[in-house]
Amino acid sequence: MSATNAATARAVRPAELPRTRRAPLTAISGGAAQRGRRLDVVRAPLHAKSRVPFFVLCATLMIGSLVAVLVLNTTLARGSYEMSQLQGDVAQTAQDVQMLEEDLSAAETDLPDKARSLGMVPAENPTMVSVRTGKVVKGTDQ
Repeated sequence: MSATNAATARAVRPAELPRTRRAPLTAISGGAAQRGRRLDVVRAPLHAKSRVPFFVLCATLMIGSLVAVLVLNTTLARGSYEMSQLQGDVAQTAQDVQMLEEDLSAAETDLPDKARSLGMVPAENPTMVSVRTGKVVKGTDQ
């Protein structure tokens, strides 16, 4: 505020303001004067409701959601741990199968040599027993 404005604000007081005349008050049609009474009963204003239940609800929802996230996170971590353990088991089983297949193929290649060392000779006409009929069948007839 500048110095001149402050001086004029101090100089003008409410008592020194020019007075204006108000219009006289008149009754409006349909007002209290026609109903025959001057005062009406008015309902008391509603009291402000406490905000505590709202805050309790918000806190409960927040705590509930945090607990749900914690349970979900723990469940996912446990599932991840079990999955990694099962993947390790699968890898170990695949390695065992591969080793057994290598042993089998080595045994198949060594079988004829071991049979000859034991004095075995290949059969000229192998004969077999048919499981369906129970008859002896020559290898070439089958």
